[in-house]
Amino acid sequence: MMNELSQRPVLLITGMSGSGRSFALKVLEDMGYETIDNLPLSFLETVTLAHQQISHPLAISIDIRTRDFSLEQVHQQMKMLTKNPDIKTQLIFFECDDDVLARRYNETRRFHPLAYERPVIDGIRHERHLISPLKNYADLVIDTTLLLPTDLRGQLRRFFSHEKAPHLSIFIISFSFRQGLPREADIVFDARLLKNPYYIDKLRPLSGENSEVATYIQNDAVFSEYFKALQSLLSLSLPRFIDEGRGYLTIAVGCTGGQHRSVFIAKLLKEWLQEQKNKVKLRHRDLKKS
Repeated sequence: MMNELSQRPVLLITGMSGSGRSFALKVLEDMGYETIDNLPLSFLETVTLAHQQISHPLAISIDIRTRDFSLEQVHQQMKMLTKNPDIKTQLIFFECDDDVLARRYNETRRFHPLAYERPVIDGIRHERHLISPLKNYADLVIDTTLLLPTDLRGQLRRFFSHEKAPHLSIFIISFSFRQGLPREADIVFDARLLKNPYYIDKLRPLSGENSEVATYIQNDAVFSEYFKALQSLLSLSLPRFIDEGRGYLTIAVGCTGGQHRSVFIAKLLKEWLQEQKNKVKLRHRDLKKS
């Protein structure tokens, strides 16, 4: 019998329209899955068998939009796929309360696939009647009624990540407040409370990468407490970002000119985060401009 770890993962994503299936496919794609939306069921066996030659896992969305869709056809395809010893097939059903689905459609002004000539809530109820029996075959039911997108992303990463551990890529940017905040920043730290080397004549032309500038900043009476506060906040935040399924985090450190304090603090943060076994990249956005 083939070891389960050597089987190729195949996820069949189904459930209620508006419950988050499209978002789930995007998350799975970011996780390294090959994704296919609205594949006709008659193609399912051919595509799945052909995909065995590809190293990436596979996620396929099937729903009432799918040509030749029927409960019996889905059940037959599932039985066929589960007999294949080379793949591990799972049916994932996305669920959500009717009133929440109706609100989502009304807010986005999108048409429900079964409600072009009827109220949205009628289309939702009709779809539920057609598709809800699939929950009996599902390996996992995900109810998104009360889930935020970050919560759903985190669940998907915990359930279906084929990596040994969740991975968070961290980018650190030093910048000048005069030039504006980095738009991509998730967290912004302000280093302007530290003494400014700019007002020391011999330090003015140097940068935060210079050892004399570093010594000047570290001799500030509040430096130690300030940097410990940054470490404490990041130690608390990073595990939460990983749990939410975040793949990327951008930390911005700013000062007045983007030349001294922000550059030095950003460099220290990179070194500290790397000591914690994080993958970190550093960019000084405004250093050359200074």
